Amino acid sequence: MTHLSIEVRNYFKLELLLERSHIILRQLFKNRYSLFNSRNLWDDTTTCGINYLTNVITKNKQINLTPVQKTSISSGNSDEWDLSTLIVLLLFTDRPNTLNTAEIQILDNEDTLLKLLRDIRNKIAHHASKSIVDVEFNQLWNDLSSILIVLGEDNNELKKLKDDTLLELANETVNEENVEKARQLNSLGTQAHKDGKFVDAIAFFTKATELSDVSQHDRAFFYSNMSASHLELYEQSLSSSGRLEVQDSTDHRYRALQDAKQARTLWPTWWRGQFRVGKAYAVLNEHEKAINSYERAIALDPVNANIQKAMDESRQIYGRQSRQEHLDPRLKPRTMPELYDDLQDNFGINTQSIRSAHNIVEKIDPATADATKGHKYEHGDINVKQNYEQAAAYFAKAANQNNAEGLYNLARLTDRGLGVEKNPNLALKLFEQAAAQPPMHPRVKGARNIGVAEAEHALGLRYYQGITVHKHLPTAAYWYQRATDHGGAESANNLAIMYEDGIGVDRNLEKAEQLFELSSRRGDPNAMLSLANLLLNKNDFQMAKAWHDRACEAGNILAQTKRHVFDKTLQNTQKLMDQCSPVMLQNINAIKSITQSLKQVKSIYRQSDKTRIYDYDVLNEHALRGSITAKKMCTALEHFGRALYILMQNEVLNENEENIFVYELAQCYRIEHIVAQIPGIEFQQRIVNIVDRVLDRCDKTSNVNISQVDEDARLCYAILHMDSRELVLQFLNVCKQKYPKSVLFYDLSAALNGWLSHYEASLYEANAGLAISSNNEELLYSKAVALRLLDSSADEAVDAYQVFLEYAPKDHRKVPESYYAMASCQFVRRKQHRMTDVIKEIYQKGEEAEKLQLPCFLPYQSNSKILLKPLFDTRLLINAQSTSPSNRKVRLTNPHRIEVITEHREWESRMSRELNNPAYNLLFFSDKPRVTQQTAKSLIGLQSISLRQLDPRKDHVYTGYVLSITIIDEAYSWIPSIHLVIEDEHLSCERLFIYGFSEDHGEYLTKELFTIGSKMHIINPYLRIGANDMKSLIRVDDFSSIIMQNENERVINMCRCCGEPNALNSCGRCLKARYCSKDCQTLDWKSYKHKLICKK
Repeated sequence: MTHLSIEVRNYFKLELLLERSHIILRQLFKNRYSLFNSRNLWDDTTTCGINYLTNVITKNKQINLTPVQKTSISSGNSDEWDLSTLIVLLLFTDRPNTLNTAEIQILDNEDTLLKLLRDIRNKIAHHASKSIVDVEFNQLWNDLSSILIVLGEDNNELKKLKDDTLLELANETVNEENVEKARQLNSLGTQAHKDGKFVDAIAFFTKATELSDVSQHDRAFFYSNMSASHLELYEQSLSSSGRLEVQDSTDHRYRALQDAKQARTLWPTWWRGQFRVGKAYAVLNEHEKAINSYERAIALDPVNANIQKAMDESRQIYGRQSRQEHLDPRLKPRTMPELYDDLQDNFGINTQSIRSAHNIVEKIDPATADATKGHKYEHGDINVKQNYEQAAAYFAKAANQNNAEGLYNLARLTDRGLGVEKNPNLALKLFEQAAAQPPMHPRVKGARNIGVAEAEHALGLRYYQGITVHKHLPTAAYWYQRATDHGGAESANNLAIMYEDGIGVDRNLEKAEQLFELSSRRGDPNAMLSLANLLLNKNDFQMAKAWHDRACEAGNILAQTKRHVFDKTLQNTQKLMDQCSPVMLQNINAIKSITQSLKQVKSIYRQSDKTRIYDYDVLNEHALRGSITAKKMCTALEHFGRALYILMQNEVLNENEENIFVYELAQCYRIEHIVAQIPGIEFQQRIVNIVDRVLDRCDKTSNVNISQVDEDARLCYAILHMDSRELVLQFLNVCKQKYPKSVLFYDLSAALNGWLSHYEASLYEANAGLAISSNNEELLYSKAVALRLLDSSADEAVDAYQVFLEYAPKDHRKVPESYYAMASCQFVRRKQHRMTDVIKEIYQKGEEAEKLQLPCFLPYQSNSKILLKPLFDTRLLINAQSTSPSNRKVRLTNPHRIEVITEHREWESRMSRELNNPAYNLLFFSDKPRVTQQTAKSLIGLQSISLRQLDPRKDHVYTGYVLSITIIDEAYSWIPSIHLVIEDEHLSCERLFIYGFSEDHGEYLTKELFTIGSKMHIINPYLRIGANDMKSLIRVDDFSSIIMQNENERVINMCRCCGEPNALNSCGRCLKARYCSKDCQTLDWKSYKHKLICKK
């Protein structure tokens, strides 16, 4: 225990106090049971428990318990009920109508205390770092003990629990003879366990626990071992019983849990007791609770690899459960014939065609053929029995040829231990190998290299959850982005969630919506539901309803079960909006937009921020003019530059070079960490590995003596892993003990606690650091922020900001924000209804301070400013609304638009090369349309339809409708069809393939008729799912279904990028593409790959 930090001790003392509350709550339950049941007593018998479960629990919809909790209740033994179970029963059990007023008042008062107790319990239980600073500890202790005293606990007894000695090995009276007998029984039990005789082992361990006058720690050992034997006995009997859910209190998993909890109670600070509880919960499939127990264990033994491995596994399973993969229709186990039938039903792809293609692939691409055989053995096929070992063997054979599909699928099986030994670390390496392959197939032109995007997505999940790697949200976003760029649907959904919540990336609702839509178009049912909810929040009722219906049709079970709730919410919201005046609607939407913009969560230290370019020459110029901030940043950049130079000069560093590298990086972090923008994921991982090696060497050479190298390595380690917030907080506690004068460790602790909303702890850390360096700008700022967010005295927060402003340079990047925050404090203090000159004056000082900011910090971003500015000009409320979807510039970064246009240009470029190359002997073919497109003679009676109203996942002719579009990217070839890119009135874009014309007319049609800016109507539009790429397009087979609009409707000199008319500038190379601005030309070249079609 002596090795534990004060903060970890604090956590476990609070756990002891919570444990104490069990006694009171159990008695409270028994009192209420008697009161509610005609003075009958709860006798802790199985009969009593089963009756209560049957007659009370199952009939009360408010009581939602896990199978384990229900089992504990059915046992009748209230000593086995955990705190959460007791609180639920006390709060939600129905009261009888016979209670008098005094009794009701007593119960209401008790319920108020119980709710407060529940909140404190949840805060402590979900404190992932299991490390609580003194100020937070004292607050929680006082709050919790006050509740317990009111409920009847003795204050003097509670004070004893605050003493550290209760966590130490107590001086117990033991009977040496019994101790020796107990240890002999434990040895016999241990040997029986090793021999697989688990029933005998449990018997020996049980006898050992029954002997009196044995130390609590010895008894904890016996219960821990007994828990392990129960789990092994369950595993042994699993094949015969096949039971998954806990049936009763005799279930070995339940008994394992109770024994583990007993070990934990006897020795709260023993890692193995906490670990055993985690293992039992994991087997019971309650992985959130398992992770919580593992986090306690790792706090007690931070370097234990077994704990980390078990926690990684539970995090992985809990992640799948949180994503509700068990409800995802795409992940339902299916045989190969069933998969082929789905392709036939949804996309019209003939099964025989697929099997014929496999035969061809086997001759020209053996590696892909091996991967295909792997799939057949994994899922089962005609004349192929499902066999994971054979599947893994074929995937391995493909992987040995660097086949991405083989590498990814071998990694997937290895990760889960299917057909091969489970090895998450090897799986990680295989995922990385697969992700390193080219995204496009090396042999099949235009085809995606299957396995690359899937592996990139798997890496994104790992870095998001921190499984076998350090949790690093920016790296997760990096892999999700790569997978999205390479066609991944799930990654686009996950990345959208990160942008929606501001996790690992800057919050961007517009980008989130674009990614949700992209993922939905690619067929992700979860994205469809998220998009529907987002559109409902924007009051786009038509498309919200459309996407929710599509989510239901795609098999999203959550959407299906909550369909009536969604429809009712939509109807009620639409009814409310219909009753509002246009001006009121504008104000409602504006306020909603402002509120959303303020809900911003960012990754603390991002891998790179492309919006901030720290140009040394520009900074040096400002430094020479006297800028203190610029001078600091220049110095930090010099250290960072020297660190990167060491990396770039040497592929492998020796120990001395690694130490120098760590020193330079640490100096950069000490001076100004924001300039350290690591260039790419490869550099990021290399730096992490170097810091880990240096820190490991320091730990091995000395765990006690301090050194500059050790302090530098610790600093770098903490900053590089700041996204693993709780674990880094725990790491920083050790750093502060070893280097109590290192101010930056306190600064980092204050920042992390602030991000975790532990504002009391943040304030404590800031004050502790200021006791060492009273003028430290960063700590002064952290203190002010903590005071403001604590909702304490506004004057106190304002005073703290003023102290920061006194010491900070005038061009410090936090100076404007400090003024805006002070104005917000004044606004809140005046109860939001008295605008004063004082607030406006402070606000204007913030605007003046912005003028002094370095160029790299402009345009200045401040949530406080966003909130305050409309208060001085109500007209800004309207301008604060999200940019209208009709704004042409908004959609230029839409990933679907970029994908459609770039793929079109790649097609045209490839066709141009091949048609002009006599060495090519091109054979063209096209699959016949799956449905027949009927043609109407006129537009009369047809309903207008837009591209977004067409379901991008359904092959369908929209009979009775007309689609009006503009051509925004033209064709250069016409065999086998004319390929165009079109845009509708809502600025949505899609591919258009035109068939049904004479080949002799191809040149005229592409050069004279279907040109950029031309407008047309398509009668009964056919949304076709491409047979090869499974992507949506508009197909025209009957040429008469096209009605061209008048020439005077044509967009003249359309900007090739944004579509604005009368673009004055031309491409200097091809002289054909026109642009309305330099920005559009740059974007067209960089994002839309104009170079592919640019010809002199």
